[in-house]
Amino acid sequence: MTEETLTARELGRRSRAAVHAKDRDGWLGLFADDAVVQDPIGPSPFDPEGNGHRGPEAIAAFYDTVIAPSDAITFEIEQSYLCGAEVADVGIIRTTLAGGTHQAVVRGVYTYRSNGVGKLAALRAFWEFDALELVEISN
Repeated sequence: MTEETLTARELGRRSRAAVHAKDRDGWLGLFADDAVVQDPIGPSPFDPEGNGHRGPEAIAAFYDTVIAPSDAITFEIEQSYLCGAEVADVGIIRTTLAGGTHQAVVRGVYTYRSNGVGKLAALRAFWEFDALELVEISN
């Protein structure tokens, strides 16, 4: 599979693998220069205005402030629907917060759109910030 023929599903898988591996450069390298990340969509503490994180610098800042501080992030994709240049993945993201005592559990629909030449044009996450579950991790 060449970079030009990567499906949105494969780009989504690569995105999740890079996040899980804490591969900042690999994750950022998946995005087109004009890409947008909306996680979650709309206003949230991560994006008070709800406009998304647009372009390489904003997406890198999102990674550094939201993804990087976690101890671990795992994905449980229950269903995946590939339609044209987009995929909608339904599932759960579990983020072990720094310090390893709590895990944030988010249930949602996560969409990835390809730009048609091997890069992500958009990553959009449909989940409700108020529905986030904070679970204590017992050792």
